[in-house]
Amino acid sequence: MQAITPSEIYELFASYFSAGALDLLMTLYEDDAVMLPAPGQKAEGKAAIHEAMQGFLALNGEFRVGQPMVAQCGDVALLMSKWTLKGTSTEGEPVSIEGQTSDVVRRQADGSWLFAVDNPFGAAYLV
Repeated sequence: MQAITPSEIYELFASYFSAGALDLLMTLYEDDAVMLPAPGQKAEGKAAIHEAMQGFLALNGEFRVGQPMVAQCGDVALLMSKWTLKGTSTEGEPVSIEGQTSDVVRRQADGSWLFAVDNPFGAAYLV
C-alpha cells in the first residue's frame, strides 16, 4: 500500500510496525532518507534505517500513533504526533516507550508520500 495523504503514512507505519513487517516499513522511506533513532545517532539511507529499525522491532511490540498535526507546503509536509510502543525486551521484561514525532514526508512522482526525515523523538533530544 501507499500513503495517499501525508498523515496516512502514520497509519501504514503503525500497521506494518505492529505486524513486524520490516520490508513493508522500508517501502515508506525515500532511498536517501534520514532517521534519528536515538540521541547522537543518525541513520542515513535505507540500509542504515533498516538496521536501526531492527532494534525497535525486536521488542515485538504494538505501536500506536495519535492523530498527527500536518503542516503541508506543496510536495513537502511536516508531521507531528504522539506515539507509544509497548513490547518485551530480549530478557522478557515489559518495555514501554513513548515520544512525539517531528517528521518530514515528501510527495513522490506517483503521488504517494514517503519519509524524508524520520525523527521519532522530535525536539526531546534538543535538551
